[in-house]
Amino acid sequence: MRVLVTGGLGYIGSHTCVELLAAGFDVVVLDNLANSALAALDRIEQIAQRSLAFIEGDIRDADLLDSLLDDYEIEAVIHFAGLKAVGEGQQQPMLYHDVNVAGSHVLLSAMERAGVNCFVFSSSATVYGAEADIPYVETSPVNPSNVYGNTKRIVEMMLADLCQPNDSDWSVAVLRYFNPIGAHPSGLIGEDPRGIPNNLMPYIAKVAVGELQELSVFGNDYSTRDGTGVRDYIHVVDLAKGHVEALKFLAKKQGIEVFNLGSGNGYSVLELINAFKDISGVAVPYKFAPRRAGDLPEFYAEPSKALQLMGWKTELDLNHMLADTWHWQKNNPKGYSAE
Repeated sequence: MRVLVTGGLGYIGSHTCVELLAAGFDVVVLDNLANSALAALDRIEQIAQRSLAFIEGDIRDADLLDSLLDDYEIEAVIHFAGLKAVGEGQQQPMLYHDVNVAGSHVLLSAMERAGVNCFVFSSSATVYGAEADIPYVETSPVNPSNVYGNTKRIVEMMLADLCQPNDSDWSVAVLRYFNPIGAHPSGLIGEDPRGIPNNLMPYIAKVAVGELQELSVFGNDYSTRDGTGVRDYIHVVDLAKGHVEALKFLAKKQGIEVFNLGSGNGYSVLELINAFKDISGVAVPYKFAPRRAGDLPEFYAEPSKALQLMGWKTELDLNHMLADTWHWQKNNPKGYSAE
């Protein structure tokens, strides 16, 4: 099967390309390099010992999509391309709707024209919101608390509408991620955010290598075991393997299915900082800062549906996540920019 991976040179996309190639899929990547690096391409191929096709371009370019889907005889699409910084989304909502929502509409319309109807969507646990009980299950109430989550939810609704007609031949998996961290154990690919990281783990890693001075911990007065936010962290390699299993699942099913991809365990910010010190031997200086708007005290997944229907579960624990993060960051202190 030949799979188009939008945003395939980004953090999660690059790891997924490795797993797709290892599983025997042919891979075509479309990426505009806005939040990724071309250097990841060679490293993916080095790990997988297989080549992939790369096209630099934007998912909002309908003409490009039409020719790409036809020229490469694409049979399925995994859609990562989009913007994901919660704070930036609050400041620039129309940009987020343009890229995440309108971009997805252009992509799905091109797929419809090409007769390509197998689709895996990179969604997020942020769609659940504050009203959902912990742990989140796929049937929990959906009410995002920020613009980024809203854009993911709108695309989910678009996909549900696509699959609604009785004669629909679409096969769709919506994957709601929790908090991906870690890196490929080779240390060749990992998370390389532009500028100041928006997520906790790359921020910790950049402080550890001296690129940033100290970590800001947003909120220490939550109703959690140590006052800091608790999240469900998942190794990015486990997450990538979840996409491979989703494609295999869709080969046997029409309609839409939603899956949580998480570990089912929650760790606090302070627990992560202390565990990272134990793994790396590096103490990360930090200071407490006010809560960020839209952040929730605690959330983690109930991931049993993915196990029951796809045979997928996490295999790598927190120690693997932190050790692989440190291996990547220590060997690539400036990320891909050194190349």
